[in-house]
Amino acid sequence: MREMTIDSIRVSLMNYQRVVILKEKMAERYLPIWIGPAEADAIAVKLQGASVPRPLTHDLLHSILNALGATVDSIIVSDLQKDTFYAKIILNVNGEKIEIDSRPSDALALAVRVGVPIYAEETVLDKAGILLDQETGKPITQEGEPGETGEKGKKISNEELKKLSAFSDFIDTLDFDDFEKRRS
Repeated sequence: MREMTIDSIRVSLMNYQRVVILKEKMAERYLPIWIGPAEADAIAVKLQGASVPRPLTHDLLHSILNALGATVDSIIVSDLQKDTFYAKIILNVNGEKIEIDSRPSDALALAVRVGVPIYAEETVLDKAGILLDQETGKPITQEGEPGETGEKGKKISNEELKKLSAFSDFIDTLDFDDFEKRRS
């Protein structure tokens, strides 16, 4: 498992869908996750410190957990199957850890409200993580034909490449130079 931070929330210029970009805390690997507009707004509102007149859904969830004596320990982006990401909210309830199945967008919206660590399983990062070339800021793509070994020696099948094609199409349209500008 790798600790992640929320790098940014982006909008695809091709289809206006939102994507949250997680960045590996101790490395230069990124994880783009498609999310809905309401969840993107819920994350962005909290990250920007904006106030809202009434609690949003994730604020309500946080209040309910507090009222019941539960605390959020962490969230984990735990799996990627058929272009769908899965997450878990790890709760502390009376000293016992409980895992709750969640959409990553809801888990992330809750995480920014309670200030807990965000993790991603290594298998998820292996499937959908992106490394950027330090000189160009462009994604580093795997060289060679499908079926050749990737970064960690794992063979990449044609089926896996097909499953990730939606992410590749989006990633190819991102302006990664903007990432560097935001850090300055």
